[in-house]
Amino acid sequence: MAYQSDPQQLDIQPRDLAFLRDLFQSRVMTAAQAITLHFDGKEHYAKKRIQQLKAAGLIERRVRRVNESAILFLAEAGLKLLQARGMLDEFSNFALPALLKRRLGSPLTDRHEIKVMDVKTAFHASVRRIPGHLISEFSTWPRQIEFTVSTGEIVKPDGFMRIAERTSDSSIADHAFFLEIDRSTEKLETLVFKAARYAAYYRSGGFAERNGAPLSSYAKHPFRVLMILDSAERRNNLLGRLLQRFPSILTQVHVATFEEVMADPFGAIWIRPVDYRNALRRTAFEVRQVHGRAGYRRDLARDVFVQKSVPKRRLLAA
Repeated sequence: MAYQSDPQQLDIQPRDLAFLRDLFQSRVMTAAQAITLHFDGKEHYAKKRIQQLKAAGLIERRVRRVNESAILFLAEAGLKLLQARGMLDEFSNFALPALLKRRLGSPLTDRHEIKVMDVKTAFHASVRRIPGHLISEFSTWPRQIEFTVSTGEIVKPDGFMRIAERTSDSSIADHAFFLEIDRSTEKLETLVFKAARYAAYYRSGGFAERNGAPLSSYAKHPFRVLMILDSAERRNNLLGRLLQRFPSILTQVHVATFEEVMADPFGAIWIRPVDYRNALRRTAFEVRQVHGRAGYRRDLARDVFVQKSVPKRRLLAA
């Protein structure tokens, strides 16, 4: 079958626009991610439609290394189509060259952003199995979700998610989460530093203000920070660092491994620092305050103990 190469000859459907808009927002995406996020897992139809959008010049494909999936990104024609349909009005302060330049990233950046999209895909696939819940927002563009704390520092999360829950009395409960996805090459102090900034953002009322409420009502606008680490060892080291910080980060941050999130992000996989502290108290692995910066610790016995003894929580547990 020969596909039209002119986007004006393609009958653009609402699903196409949603896919192109998400591709603009996320910057990159694999075909497998697109199939789950926008085509209800219908692989044959999705691959055919993606090929049609590509042939029409609305999206492009970039090949990566042999062991890495090719990535899709928005073509200039796709960007112009979204602008013409009024779907990028909120970005009117960005000139077209700047938006086009954003599509291009280094292999390292692509790898991290695809990993972020893996997490987004896992959450979307899993929430469909939970009655009465839906993801009402999931943004992965730092420029949309960044915030500034009182010290003037800008924090750029990897993602922000809202989950709407229909309660037993038919009202809607809102659950808000910021996401930090581990770059295994970075120091854990970077995540500890960010955790402190998230706590400051909450206490200052910054998040309440973002939700259209006064600063003083911050307690009515909670959020959690989900930190996803590459291994149980790195997860356990981060939990210890969060406790060693003064004041300690106890409940706002929830930590899990990337493997656990890919399997079931809404399962009992999340550990809070306070639960880690309580389970390790009065054992050989108890977290103790240290003077100066703590070194990275490899301790297989500790990791085995944590796996057996530290309680893990569900994000949406009552």
